[in-house]
Amino acid sequence: MSTHQHHHHDHGHTHSRSPQHNHSNSPDHLDDADHGGRHHHHVPGSNRAFAIGIALNLGFVLIEIGFGLWTNSLALLADAGHNFGDVIGLLMAWGAMRLALVKPSTRYTYGLGSTTILAAMSNAMLLILATGGIVWEASHRLLSPTAEPVQGTIVIGVALAGVLINGITALMFMRGSDHDLNLRGAYLHMAADAAVSLGVAIAGGLMLYGGWLWLDSVVSIAIAVVILVSTWSLLRESIQLAMHAVPSRIDAVEVKNYLSSLEGVDEVHDLHIWGMSTTETALTAHLLMPNGHPGDDFFANVADELEHRFRIGHPTLQIETGQSERPCVQMTDHG
Repeated sequence: MSTHQHHHHDHGHTHSRSPQHNHSNSPDHLDDADHGGRHHHHVPGSNRAFAIGIALNLGFVLIEIGFGLWTNSLALLADAGHNFGDVIGLLMAWGAMRLALVKPSTRYTYGLGSTTILAAMSNAMLLILATGGIVWEASHRLLSPTAEPVQGTIVIGVALAGVLINGITALMFMRGSDHDLNLRGAYLHMAADAAVSLGVAIAGGLMLYGGWLWLDSVVSIAIAVVILVSTWSLLRESIQLAMHAVPSRIDAVEVKNYLSSLEGVDEVHDLHIWGMSTTETALTAHLLMPNGHPGDDFFANVADELEHRFRIGHPTLQIETGQSERPCVQMTDHG
């Protein structure tokens, strides 16, 4: 029986039955500086992107609130509320990203990477709740229209500034959005904000030249719908990660087929794959190998292949020879 963790990260295994070959389980491994953040896929420049994005959006929120109150534009105030929610979301995502780099300890043996999952989920829930307030106020104004005119020229100018600011912020997060749910959330929200601001500018133009003041409320409801649609997938995936589901980018059947194809492996069971953070994935599996322990090179090659092919950076493999009845529960194909 053997356990092995890529880069010698051994997290231990409760089902070990044979002393044939075991790597050190010394707590000293937890304090090794090389292991504190090696597997966390930190995107270069992300700290700068968060700092600039937060500063730009916070300043823009203040501008939108001021002009929204002056022009009595619900669309501007709604967009300001949305942007403020994004500022909070960016702060949570940034803080979680920093916590994910904290070295593992004897208490948190995986480190604090899971805070990125909590940040993504909180960010999504915050934005979805914000849509309720926007729809409520917009519906109220549609039923009881305000007599005060909305100053279309100012609305257009502020909204176009939002297109520029949100567009720049979105571009800064684009590079890391492919493999990090945190950065993807930031990118999607900033890109949606740019599109929403463009919609506000168009509505301002129509109100200015057509006098259709009801468009202010309609655009506000449209903003809420855009927020809900763009946030729903983020909420769903973050909840799935929090429940230790297999990350959506990984096909568990394909992983099992790969492990089953390894030389000397007769069976793969008790396969578990889960997200340790929004960028890190762990795997545990039992490999039935009647010929016994295959050697350290086997583990090193498998770990490298799992990292390269599936981006699974924390595999723990246990070898069984089939000489004793195993009490473990096999993985089913029910999803």
